[in-house]
Amino acid sequence: MEFSLWQAGLLTAIGVVAGFLNVMAGGGSLLTVPAMVFMGVPGPVANGTNRIAILAQNITAITTFFSKGFADFRLSLTLAACAIPGAIAGALLGVRLEGDWFNRILALIMLGVMLIMHFDKGNKAAADNHQPSRAQLVRGHLLMLGVGFWGGFIQIGVGFIIMPVLNRVMGLDLVRTNMHKVFIIACYTVVALIVFASQVEILWIVGAALALGNAIGGYLGAHFTVTRGERLIKIVLNLVLIVFIVKLLLFP
Repeated sequence: MEFSLWQAGLLTAIGVVAGFLNVMAGGGSLLTVPAMVFMGVPGPVANGTNRIAILAQNITAITTFFSKGFADFRLSLTLAACAIPGAIAGALLGVRLEGDWFNRILALIMLGVMLIMHFDKGNKAAADNHQPSRAQLVRGHLLMLGVGFWGGFIQIGVGFIIMPVLNRVMGLDLVRTNMHKVFIIACYTVVALIVFASQVEILWIVGAALALGNAIGGYLGAHFTVTRGERLIKIVLNLVLIVFIVKLLLFP
Protein backbone atom coordinates (compact mmCIF):
# COMPACT_ATOMS: atom_id res chain seq x y z
CA MET A 1 0.00 0.00 0.00
CA GLU A 2 1.06 3.62 -0.55
CA PHE A 3 1.95 5.33 2.71
CA SER A 4 2.07 9.14 2.72
CA LEU A 5 3.69 11.55 5.16
CA TRP A 6 0.36 12.71 6.61
CA GLN A 7 -0.60 9.10 7.32
CA ALA A 8 2.71 8.57 9.12
CA GLY A 9 2.13 11.69 11.21
CA LEU A 10 -1.43 10.67 12.03
CA LEU A 11 -0.38 7.17 13.10
CA THR A 12 2.40 8.58 15.26
CA ALA A 13 -0.05 10.92 16.99
CA ILE A 14 -2.54 8.09 17.51
CA GLY A 15 0.33 5.96 18.81
CA VAL A 16 1.16 8.49 21.54
CA VAL A 17 -2.39 8.26 22.91
CA ALA A 18 -2.49 4.48 22.47
CA GLY A 19 0.85 3.92 24.19
CA PHE A 20 -0.18 6.04 27.16
CA LEU A 21 -3.50 4.20 27.52
CA ASN A 22 -1.88 0.78 27.12
CA VAL A 23 0.61 1.34 29.94
CA MET A 24 -1.80 3.10 32.29
CA ALA A 25 -4.79 0.84 31.67
CA GLY A 26 -5.28 -0.82 28.28
CA GLY A 27 -7.29 -0.52 25.09
CA GLY A 28 -4.83 1.48 22.99
CA SER A 29 -5.03 -1.06 20.19
CA LEU A 30 -8.72 -0.17 19.84
CA LEU A 31 -7.36 3.05 18.35
CA THR A 32 -4.36 1.83 16.36
CA VAL A 33 -5.76 -1.27 14.63
CA PRO A 34 -8.95 0.45 13.34
CA ALA A 35 -6.82 3.43 12.22
CA MET A 36 -4.72 1.14 10.05
CA VAL A 37 -7.79 -0.66 8.71
CA PHE A 38 -9.31 2.75 7.85
CA MET A 39 -6.15 3.51 5.84
CA GLY A 40 -6.70 0.36 3.80
CA VAL A 41 -4.62 -2.20 5.70
CA PRO A 42 -6.26 -5.66 5.82
CA GLY A 43 -7.32 -6.78 9.30
CA PRO A 44 -4.79 -9.59 9.86
CA VAL A 45 -1.98 -7.38 8.49
CA ALA A 46 -2.99 -4.52 10.79
CA ASN A 47 -3.17 -6.99 13.69
CA GLY A 48 0.38 -8.14 12.99
CA THR A 49 1.84 -4.71 12.20
CA ASN A 50 0.42 -3.36 15.46
CA ARG A 51 2.79 -5.71 17.34
CA ILE A 52 5.79 -3.60 16.25
CA ALA A 53 4.35 -0.60 18.07
CA ILE A 54 3.36 -2.69 21.09
CA LEU A 55 6.91 -3.99 21.40
CA ALA A 56 8.47 -0.52 21.16
CA GLN A 57 5.98 0.88 23.66
CA ASN A 58 6.64 -1.78 26.28
CA ILE A 59 10.44 -1.76 25.92
CA THR A 60 10.32 1.99 26.55
CA ALA A 61 8.00 1.50 29.54
CA ILE A 62 10.22 -1.24 31.01
CA THR A 63 13.31 1.00 30.87
CA THR A 64 11.34 3.90 32.36
CA PHE A 65 10.09 1.80 35.27
CA PHE A 66 13.61 0.44 35.82
CA SER A 67 15.14 3.93 35.83
CA LYS A 68 12.68 4.92 38.55
CA GLY A 69 13.53 1.91 40.71
CA PHE A 70 10.62 -0.36 39.78
CA ALA A 71 11.68 -3.81 38.59
CA ASP A 72 11.25 -7.44 39.59
CA PHE A 73 12.60 -9.26 36.56
CA ARG A 74 12.54 -12.70 38.16
CA LEU A 75 8.77 -12.65 38.72
CA SER A 76 8.15 -10.87 35.42
CA LEU A 77 10.12 -13.54 33.53
CA THR A 78 8.29 -16.49 35.09
CA LEU A 79 4.92 -14.89 34.38
CA ALA A 80 5.98 -14.11 30.80
CA ALA A 81 7.18 -17.69 30.31
CA CYS A 82 3.68 -18.92 31.18
CA ALA A 83 2.07 -16.42 28.79
CA ILE A 84 4.22 -17.31 25.77
CA PRO A 85 2.68 -20.74 24.91
CA GLY A 86 -0.77 -19.15 24.96
CA ALA A 87 0.48 -16.29 22.79
CA ILE A 88 1.79 -18.72 20.16
CA ALA A 89 -1.58 -20.48 19.98
CA GLY A 90 -3.44 -17.18 19.92
CA ALA A 91 -1.25 -15.71 17.18
CA LEU A 92 -1.72 -18.78 14.98
CA LEU A 93 -5.45 -18.19 15.25
CA GLY A 94 -5.14 -14.40 14.97
CA VAL A 95 -3.55 -14.51 11.52
CA ARG A 96 -6.88 -15.89 10.28
CA LEU A 97 -9.08 -13.44 12.18
CA GLU A 98 -11.76 -11.74 10.15
CA GLY A 99 -14.79 -9.67 11.15
CA ASP A 100 -15.91 -7.94 14.37
CA TRP A 101 -17.45 -10.84 16.34
CA PHE A 102 -15.01 -10.36 19.21
CA ASN A 103 -16.42 -6.87 20.01
CA ARG A 104 -19.29 -7.92 22.25
CA ILE A 105 -17.21 -10.56 24.04
CA LEU A 106 -14.51 -7.97 24.67
CA ALA A 107 -17.09 -5.49 25.98
CA LEU A 108 -18.41 -8.07 28.45
CA ILE A 109 -14.86 -8.84 29.61
CA MET A 110 -14.19 -5.14 30.13
CA LEU A 111 -17.44 -4.70 32.06
CA GLY A 112 -16.49 -7.62 34.29
CA VAL A 113 -13.03 -6.15 34.86
CA MET A 114 -14.50 -2.80 35.88
CA LEU A 115 -16.87 -4.45 38.37
CA ILE A 116 -14.13 -6.66 39.82
CA MET A 117 -11.68 -3.77 40.20
CA HIS A 118 -14.38 -1.63 41.84
CA PHE A 119 -16.07 -4.04 44.23
CA ASP A 120 -13.32 -6.54 45.03
CA LYS A 121 -10.90 -4.81 47.39
CA GLY A 122 -8.40 -7.62 47.04
CA ASN A 123 -5.71 -8.61 49.52
CA LYS A 124 -4.50 -5.28 50.87
CA ALA A 125 -1.76 -6.85 52.98
CA ALA A 126 -0.25 -8.51 49.95
CA ALA A 127 -0.51 -5.29 47.97
CA ASP A 128 1.24 -3.35 50.73
CA ASN A 129 4.28 -5.62 50.99
CA HIS A 130 4.31 -6.63 47.32
CA GLN A 131 4.84 -10.33 48.21
CA PRO A 132 2.13 -12.63 46.82
CA SER A 133 1.53 -15.86 48.68
CA ARG A 134 2.42 -19.22 47.13
CA ALA A 135 -1.24 -19.84 46.25
CA GLN A 136 -1.51 -16.41 44.62
CA LEU A 137 1.65 -17.06 42.60
CA VAL A 138 0.33 -20.41 41.36
CA ARG A 139 -3.04 -18.97 40.33
CA GLY A 140 -1.43 -15.97 38.67
CA HIS A 141 0.99 -18.09 36.63
CA LEU A 142 -1.77 -20.45 35.49
CA LEU A 143 -3.97 -17.55 34.37
CA MET A 144 -1.10 -16.10 32.33
CA LEU A 145 -1.68 -18.85 29.76
CA GLY A 146 -5.09 -17.34 28.98
CA VAL A 147 -3.68 -13.81 29.04
CA GLY A 148 -1.04 -14.86 26.52
CA PHE A 149 -3.64 -16.48 24.27
CA TRP A 150 -5.75 -13.33 24.10
CA GLY A 151 -2.68 -11.16 23.59
CA GLY A 152 -1.39 -13.33 20.78
CA PHE A 153 -4.83 -13.61 19.24
CA ILE A 154 -5.93 -9.98 19.03
CA GLN A 155 -3.98 -7.93 21.65
CA ILE A 156 -6.91 -5.49 21.90
CA GLY A 157 -7.98 -5.20 25.51
CA VAL A 158 -5.30 -7.52 26.94
CA GLY A 159 -4.46 -4.88 29.57
CA PHE A 160 -8.01 -5.16 30.92
CA ILE A 161 -7.48 -8.91 31.37
CA ILE A 162 -3.97 -8.94 32.80
CA MET A 163 -4.53 -6.16 35.36
CA PRO A 164 -7.12 -8.06 37.46
CA VAL A 165 -4.84 -11.13 37.41
CA LEU A 166 -1.87 -9.19 38.78
CA ASN A 167 -3.82 -6.83 41.05
CA ARG A 168 -6.68 -8.96 42.39
CA VAL A 169 -5.51 -12.55 42.00
CA MET A 170 -1.87 -11.92 42.95
CA GLY A 171 -2.47 -8.95 45.26
CA LEU A 172 0.03 -6.55 43.66
CA ASP A 173 -0.53 -2.79 43.87
CA LEU A 174 -1.42 -1.05 40.61
CA VAL A 175 2.02 0.50 40.09
CA ARG A 176 3.71 -2.90 40.24
CA THR A 177 0.85 -4.39 38.26
CA ASN A 178 1.72 -2.08 35.38
CA MET A 179 5.44 -2.71 35.91
CA HIS A 180 4.96 -6.46 35.40
CA LYS A 181 2.31 -5.96 32.71
CA VAL A 182 4.61 -4.16 30.28
CA PHE A 183 7.36 -6.76 30.72
CA ILE A 184 5.03 -9.73 30.17
CA ILE A 185 3.45 -8.16 27.09
CA ALA A 186 6.85 -7.25 25.64
CA CYS A 187 8.04 -10.86 25.96
CA TYR A 188 5.07 -12.56 24.35
CA THR A 189 4.80 -9.83 21.69
CA VAL A 190 8.21 -10.88 20.32
CA VAL A 191 6.87 -14.40 19.79
CA ALA A 192 3.52 -13.21 18.41
CA LEU A 193 5.27 -10.87 15.95
CA ILE A 194 7.43 -13.74 14.67
CA VAL A 195 4.31 -15.87 14.10
CA PHE A 196 2.51 -13.05 12.27
CA ALA A 197 5.58 -12.25 10.15
CA SER A 198 5.77 -15.88 9.05
CA GLN A 199 2.09 -16.00 8.05
CA VAL A 200 1.05 -12.54 6.79
CA GLU A 201 2.70 -9.44 5.37
CA ILE A 202 3.99 -7.04 8.03
CA LEU A 203 4.11 -3.35 7.02
CA TRP A 204 7.36 -2.41 8.71
CA ILE A 205 7.35 1.28 7.71
CA VAL A 206 3.77 1.70 8.90
CA GLY A 207 4.71 -0.13 12.08
CA ALA A 208 7.73 2.11 12.61
CA ALA A 209 5.61 5.28 12.41
CA LEU A 210 3.16 3.82 14.89
CA ALA A 211 5.99 2.55 17.10
CA LEU A 212 7.44 6.04 17.44
CA GLY A 213 4.17 7.31 18.88
CA ASN A 214 3.61 4.25 21.06
CA ALA A 215 7.11 4.55 22.50
CA ILE A 216 6.49 8.17 23.49
CA GLY A 217 3.13 7.24 24.97
CA GLY A 218 4.70 4.27 26.75
CA TYR A 219 7.26 6.53 28.42
CA LEU A 220 4.55 8.96 29.52
CA GLY A 221 2.35 6.15 30.82
CA ALA A 222 5.17 4.63 32.89
CA HIS A 223 6.24 8.06 34.17
CA PHE A 224 2.76 9.00 35.37
CA THR A 225 2.19 5.51 36.78
CA VAL A 226 5.14 6.00 39.12
CA THR A 227 4.72 9.70 39.90
CA ARG A 228 0.92 9.79 40.29
CA GLY A 229 0.39 6.28 41.64
CA GLU A 230 -2.75 4.19 42.03
CA ARG A 231 -5.30 7.00 42.10
CA LEU A 232 -4.51 8.18 38.56
CA ILE A 233 -4.32 4.59 37.29
CA LYS A 234 -7.82 3.86 38.65
CA ILE A 235 -9.24 7.04 37.11
CA VAL A 236 -7.72 6.33 33.68
CA LEU A 237 -8.68 2.66 33.82
CA ASN A 238 -12.34 3.30 34.65
CA LEU A 239 -12.71 6.11 32.09
CA VAL A 240 -11.19 3.99 29.33
CA LEU A 241 -13.34 0.99 30.26
CA ILE A 242 -16.56 3.03 30.19
CA VAL A 243 -15.75 4.69 26.85
CA PHE A 244 -14.75 1.44 25.14
CA ILE A 245 -17.68 -0.56 26.53
CA VAL A 246 -20.10 2.03 25.12
CA LYS A 247 -18.23 2.07 21.80
CA LEU A 248 -18.14 -1.71 21.43
CA LEU A 249 -21.78 -2.30 22.40
CA LEU A 250 -23.48 0.68 20.74
CA PHE A 251 -21.14 1.58 17.87
CA PRO A 252 -19.58 -1.70 16.64
